[in-house]
Amino acid sequence: MNHKLFSKDFILVVIGQIISLFGNATLRFALPLYLLNLTGSSALYGTVTACAFLPSILLSPIGGIIADRVNKRNVMVILDFFTALVILTFSVLMNGINLIILLTATLMLLYGIAGAYQPSVQASIPALVHQDHIMAANSIINTITSFASLIGPVLGGILYSTYGLKPVLWICMICFFVSAVMELFIKIPFQKQNSEGGIWEMAKRDFAESIWFIRRDNPVIGKTLLVICGINLFLAAMIIVALPYLMTEVLDLRATQANKLYGFAEGALAAGGLTGGICAGIFSNKLSIQKSGNLIIACAISVFPIAASLLLFSSGMINYIVITICCFIIMVCSTIFVVQMMSFIQRETPQNLIGKVIAVILTVSMCAQPLGNALYGVLFEISKGFEYAVVLFSGTISLLIAISTRNIFKKF
Repeated sequence: MNHKLFSKDFILVVIGQIISLFGNATLRFALPLYLLNLTGSSALYGTVTACAFLPSILLSPIGGIIADRVNKRNVMVILDFFTALVILTFSVLMNGINLIILLTATLMLLYGIAGAYQPSVQASIPALVHQDHIMAANSIINTITSFASLIGPVLGGILYSTYGLKPVLWICMICFFVSAVMELFIKIPFQKQNSEGGIWEMAKRDFAESIWFIRRDNPVIGKTLLVICGINLFLAAMIIVALPYLMTEVLDLRATQANKLYGFAEGALAAGGLTGGICAGIFSNKLSIQKSGNLIIACAISVFPIAASLLLFSSGMINYIVITICCFIIMVCSTIFVVQMMSFIQRETPQNLIGKVIAVILTVSMCAQPLGNALYGVLFEISKGFEYAVVLFSGTISLLIAISTRNIFKKF
């Protein structure tokens, strides 16, 4: 294994990530917007984007099993080629068959591919970089993810509004094709595993093995997973639901101004993720796993000023500024925590299990998100005029989880 962080193979993986994530972010923005422009139906838009999310959850565990049994380089190459083929198929058929069915199927495939792709990328990091550089490597991958979520929709919006959908499709297709060809030159160490029994038996055995490792062999990873689920359920989901609801329906902001300010707030979240990823890389040698619980405590405490502001101030702009600043701080701290946790899991997990274990963690933590979204949708609906109480509830539960997290990692 190369002891340098920026080895040729790691650089190629990073470039592949840049192209894949930017391409995916651009398409995920442009395709639903195209549907919304054609139909004008927000209900259809919401239903299609919700359906598109499901394959990501379902295919992530399969991607983890494949990542441990097949050369990770081959997984990345095949999925990038397949993505280019999906885009080509959509562009050829878009004027010939039912657009809603075609667009839904295309988005589902794109989200599914992303879900299957990520375990291979995360599992390749310990194989490509020395243990001392795992944290820095994860911060680079995380920074790229945040940057793609910040810039991808902007690029997609500019290209789509200026040139229409077809050029966006062709540019993305060429990018994925170039990425796949480039990834052919990556060398990732691979050890073939025993493949006794049929595919279904192998999948069941692999999944059971990863669950056993998380629960029994290394229970700290199991506890980490519970923490991530708790934070997704009670904190991340609250922010996802609260931002558009508070800024467009509750705060005293002009309608035209509210949408624009909401866009800036979303940009602040992505900027927080980007800042957190960069900080995790810069301070990778100084960040101790024993103190990682303090980051979640900082996230939880940052919720309380939002509740206080909603309770004490009637000014929409004051509330907006407080919410945006607090959400930025939460995103910085939570991103550093995620990078730390991913690095910890990669170091603690054997090479033959790493893809499956990461896939289980990604899948379970993703499942918590829609549950939380539904919960806070109901809570905000029944608490009209008392929205601060819902935010206070989120902060209190998150703080209790954070204190438990600190105690878990202090003992490690």
